[in-house]
Amino acid sequence: MFTFLGKRQSFCDGIHRRNFLRIGAFGAGLTLADMLRLKAHAAPSGSASASKIKSAIMIYLPGGPSHMDMYDLKPDAPAEFRGEFKPIATNVPGIQICEHFPRQAKMFDKLAVVRSLISVEEHSDSLVMTGYSENTNRTQHHPSFGAVVSKLRAGHDDIPPFVSLGGMSIGIEPGYLGVSHRAFNPDGNGLNNLRRRTNLTAEGMDDRKNLLASLDTVRRDIDKGTTMAGLDSFTGRAFDMIASGTVHKALDLKTEDPRVRDRYKGVEVFLKARRLVEAGVGCVTLSYGGWDTHNSNFKTLKKQLPEVDRGVANLIEDLHDRGMENDVVTVMWGEFGRTPKINMSDAGRDHWAPAMSALVAGGGLKMGQAIGATNARGEFPKDCPYKVPQLLATLYQAIGIDPAMTFPNGSGRPMYILDERRPVSELL
Repeated sequence: MFTFLGKRQSFCDGIHRRNFLRIGAFGAGLTLADMLRLKAHAAPSGSASASKIKSAIMIYLPGGPSHMDMYDLKPDAPAEFRGEFKPIATNVPGIQICEHFPRQAKMFDKLAVVRSLISVEEHSDSLVMTGYSENTNRTQHHPSFGAVVSKLRAGHDDIPPFVSLGGMSIGIEPGYLGVSHRAFNPDGNGLNNLRRRTNLTAEGMDDRKNLLASLDTVRRDIDKGTTMAGLDSFTGRAFDMIASGTVHKALDLKTEDPRVRDRYKGVEVFLKARRLVEAGVGCVTLSYGGWDTHNSNFKTLKKQLPEVDRGVANLIEDLHDRGMENDVVTVMWGEFGRTPKINMSDAGRDHWAPAMSALVAGGGLKMGQAIGATNARGEFPKDCPYKVPQLLATLYQAIGIDPAMTFPNGSGRPMYILDERRPVSELL
C-alpha cells in the first residue's frame, strides 16, 4: 500500500491535510486548492463583489484594556478612581486622551472614540469579533467578522480574503460558514508555504500541477462521497497564489522603505497589517500586548501604551498618505474595560464589563469625535449607551456589508449576521 500522508490531522470534512504531498510548495498548493474549492462550493448567489467591499483591520487588545487610563480619563474623580495618568488635549477642541498617546492626540481629527460601550465579562475575543459571547457561540457557532468578509468577497484568487496575524481564538473561526472561511495564518509553515522554491521554475510548477491532477484520480477513489471532487481549476488558482507571491511579498518587511520600518520598530505587526490590506486582503486581525492588569496596572501600561500609540498612529497616518483612509476601516478594542476604582493593594484594575472604549478610524466614517460618555467615575454610560454588536454592525456597513444579511447555519436555518444591528449613528 502506498500512502501520501505524513502526520495525520483530521479536519471536519474528513480530509487529512497536514503533510499531504509536502514537497516544497506542493503541500501548500494542495491545501490552498482544497480551500478554494470549498469556498466556491459555499459561495452564496449574489455575493458582493470585491469592488463593493472595503477592507478592515481589527486590532484586539487581549485581557481587557483600562478605559479609565486610555480614552476616558477622569481627572476630577477621587484619587482611587483617576489613577496616575494625566489627560492631554487632542487637536480636536474639547477632547482629551491619555498623556501616553501623544501621537494619536496630534491626529485625533482622523480618529474617533466610542466611550460608552457595554460588554460582557468574559475573557474571549468572541464578542468583539462575532457579536456574540463565547458562551453563546459554544452552541450557535456564529462566524467571525473576517469569515463573513471571506464568504462575500470575490477577490483575486492569489490573495486570501481573511488573514490573522496571530493571537486570536474565536475571532478567526468561521462558525457555520464552514472551514474554507477560516483565517489564513501566515506564521511559521503558513508563510513558508507561500514561498516558491528558488530552484522551481515555471515549467516545474506546471509539472507539479499535472502530477496533482493525476493523483486526484486516486484521491477521488479514496474519498468517494466526500468533498473531494477534483482539483482542476482550483489547483491552478492555488498555484497562482504561490507563484504570484503577493501575500508573501506583503509580509516580507525587507521590501519596505527602511525609514518606514524604523518608524514601526518594535510594532511591526501594524506595518504588516497595512501592507496586507494594500495587497488586497479584505480583513486583517491582529492581537497586541497583554491587558489583564489586576496588578501593576500603571507599570504595565506605561510600557504598552506608547507602543500602541506608535503602532496605531503610524498605521492610520500611512493609510491617509496612501489615499486609503476611506477604503479601510480600523477598530482597536479589548473584551471589556477595567474597574474604575483601583485595587489599591495590588495597584491594579479588575474586570469591568459595564463600560469600555473603542478606537475607530477610516472607512468613510465621521472622525474627530468622542461618542458617548460615562459618569464622573467612569462606571456606567450616562449617554449614548451602545452594545458591542452595534459597533460591529457599523463596521460591517462601513465596508459595504449589510448586517441584516442571513446565512444558513449547519441545520439550514437562516441566521442573521448580527441580532443587534442598530449602528452607532454618530459615526455614519
